[in-house]
Amino acid sequence: MNEWLDDFKMAVGFLTRLPVPHPDGAAATSFARAYRLFPVVGALIGLAMGVLCLALRQVGVPDLAAAALVLGAGALLTGALHEDGVADLADGFGGGRDIEGKLAIMRDSRIGTYGATALLVSFAAKLSALSAIPDGAVVPSLIAAHALARGVLPALALNLPYARQDGLARSSGQPDPTTTAIAGALALLIALLSLSWGEALWAAVAAAISGFVIARLALREIGGQTGDVLGAAEQVAETAILVLLAAKLT
Repeated sequence: MNEWLDDFKMAVGFLTRLPVPHPDGAAATSFARAYRLFPVVGALIGLAMGVLCLALRQVGVPDLAAAALVLGAGALLTGALHEDGVADLADGFGGGRDIEGKLAIMRDSRIGTYGATALLVSFAAKLSALSAIPDGAVVPSLIAAHALARGVLPALALNLPYARQDGLARSSGQPDPTTTAIAGALALLIALLSLSWGEALWAAVAAAISGFVIARLALREIGGQTGDVLGAAEQVAETAILVLLAAKLT
């Protein structure tokens, strides 16, 4: 039980900006194990965003404005961790001429044209989708989307080789197959508890396809994973799920 609690604290401390102290003696091996609770922390992030969105709507804030405020609040809660990843990946893959050039651009903290465009497209897609989801489905949709989007990360971290010899992905360590299976099962269970069976399965398929596409793209462009690749996978999956649910629920 202590290991699960330590993993939860580590996952919260990594995925959010909440002041949760890391367990004593935290190392790459324990962080890799904490991947199993990424979907649970994702669900809590989605729950917080969903409650805020519903509260804003209930006091008369227009749906579009409420969605924008909620997405901004979500970025504050997570420190825009995954948004940074999708921007860096777009800049690197779009602007680099070779693997070394792409990795160098991805490490640069400045955002270029490709990164800005990727953020704009992602934000606009999530904004329009979230504003279209009915009141009764806002909270469960955000819970499922954030859980499933983080549920694909352990699979990518396990199966993709490292693209560089240092960086966040390598220092975090790779989860083992059991950890990856637990994360996937928890993500699917959360989705099934939040949505109808059909919607949950379609959302899971969208998450899996998104993760697969980013994994294949990363292998082709830079030969493997970085922290930015994982962040981009989360954002693409989250966006795809919200757009899919908006189409099915409206």
